[in-house]
Amino acid sequence: MTRWRKPRRSVSSSNCVEIGTGASEVVGIRDTKNRDGGTLLVHRTAFVALVDAVKADRLH
Repeated sequence: MTRWRKPRRSVSSSNCVEIGTGASEVVGIRDTKNRDGGTLLVHRTAFVALVDAVKADRLH
């Protein structure tokens, strides 16, 4: 991953995840408090679908 960022709504909190992007079609997801604890890698299409589902409150 070449660039990591925290979601805008959690910038002031340490209880969140960071999203990593780069030149590939892969998005990285890691715990802000444990950056060396591992990274979940997902295809960009799957990540976009997850974010859309969360925004639409479709995950119960």
